[in-house]
Amino acid sequence: MNDAVIKNSQYNIGHICTAQQRDLGLSDKVAMRWISSAQECKDYTFADLDHESNRFANALQALGLGAGDVFFTFLPKMPEQFFAFLGMLKQKLIAGTLFANFGEDALLDRLGDSKAKGIITKKSFLKKINNIREKLPELRWIILVDIEEDLAPDILSYGRIMSQASSKFITPLTSTDTPSVLHYTSGSTGKPKGVLHCHNSIFHQYATTREVLGLTQNDIFWCTADQGWVTGTSYGIIGPWSHGITQVHYGGGYDAELWFKMMQDEKITVWYTAPTALRMLLREEPGIYEKFDLTSLRHICSVGEPLNPEVIHWAKRVLKKDVYDTWFQTETGGIMIANRPGIDIRPGSMGKPVDGIVPAILADDGTPVDDGNQGNLCVKAGWSSMFITFINNKTAFDSKFRDGWYYTGDTAYRDADGYYWFMGRSDDVINTAGHLVSPFEVESALLEVTEIAESGVIAAPDEILFEKVVAFVCLHKQYQFSKELELKIRLHVSNKLSSIATPQEIFPVEVIPKNKSGKIMRRVLKAQYLGLDTGDISTLED
Repeated sequence: MNDAVIKNSQYNIGHICTAQQRDLGLSDKVAMRWISSAQECKDYTFADLDHESNRFANALQALGLGAGDVFFTFLPKMPEQFFAFLGMLKQKLIAGTLFANFGEDALLDRLGDSKAKGIITKKSFLKKINNIREKLPELRWIILVDIEEDLAPDILSYGRIMSQASSKFITPLTSTDTPSVLHYTSGSTGKPKGVLHCHNSIFHQYATTREVLGLTQNDIFWCTADQGWVTGTSYGIIGPWSHGITQVHYGGGYDAELWFKMMQDEKITVWYTAPTALRMLLREEPGIYEKFDLTSLRHICSVGEPLNPEVIHWAKRVLKKDVYDTWFQTETGGIMIANRPGIDIRPGSMGKPVDGIVPAILADDGTPVDDGNQGNLCVKAGWSSMFITFINNKTAFDSKFRDGWYYTGDTAYRDADGYYWFMGRSDDVINTAGHLVSPFEVESALLEVTEIAESGVIAAPDEILFEKVVAFVCLHKQYQFSKELELKIRLHVSNKLSSIATPQEIFPVEVIPKNKSGKIMRRVLKAQYLGLDTGDISTLED
């Protein structure tokens, strides 16, 4: 993206993705083909996208909401998700997105920490919010997409407020440093941190949509990512629509045959998905793919966790398509390192840096590490989609930067040809199906179960999920472990955090290993689980 794309110094993401595309002559072009889980289709043009997001911006303004206020979507994938997100940005609100499967604790952490003024959601999710509402004094408005009349003065009907709002809206001039999108990410300790971006991110998202995903205005693009995830906003909304590209959005879940029929019928040209989905497809009967015509599909891109080389070989052999692995984080806002069209794929590698990105492998003391040796994966600070802070946690934000380098928390090595290879996390964060889960959060939720005295949580390798959540629980003496208790534990974690954070395996143990300062020694638990040497345990509690 260059200055010629920015009109009249207007850097507002919502404006660029809608009104600017309309002004460029794309009013009648399909921006989104919406396909429901029941296979019902509806097309929305760029003019539609502009008008609906304008209505939401006007509705927010009528509610007294404006620049800098935090507002969240808490929705499954549906058209209202996109209208609301773009409307919030037009009104210069900070647009947050939440996964539809979040439990009460996950909601409370994010809504409370951000001091959110409002949320748009479904009636079936209202109970979760009401259960924590008294702990959210800043939350003024709840908008429900599936009711006809307001339920209360502060619980409003989306349909009503939209019907009363004008489809005309002049987006206020927005500078590059205006806060824009908010996503929360988990760390190994403490609460999730709010990663805040600004409208400047569109430069990098626009550029990588072309350079890495290889998209042009003639493409039909499908990104499977949920909008609760940074991929779902950066490349399921911002990147493609800033180019005026048609996207397919699907509201259903995994179904191999249905997915491939959809790619055939909609003539998808570029598909962006997760390694977990590709690994699931690999396990299907190869014959199911033979009946579908995928000649329109140019290539597949992958994101979320490292892509196994066998998946790349499978796709080339069975689907006759290349898969390009891409690497970025919530904090980076856009793709940093990638395999992509124009460079040779090194199966198993992260690829090479994209234009304008300067990575390095550094030792703990900040000195460069020789090629072939593992170290901290760092990126030279200053790229346009770099996050601008952790909300209410400047200390944590500052700790991520040293001598002009952003420390990603990942470890990797670079080979002699400039390809980067992911080795792991430098902390205990669990990457399960592309979502980061804090072991601390799961451990805390487990301790709320009456029967559990202590808990420890680790990541373990998994063929489908990349990593799975494994929990070890020490029960109070009067209780015994049982299938019923195991089910109770799973339900509790799912309701409090999310289904993603629910342990795949739960083991009762006599003691949770801790060091003399009381810190859980997760590496010992992991070694025991994997049947490996536990290493130095001299600091264990007696």
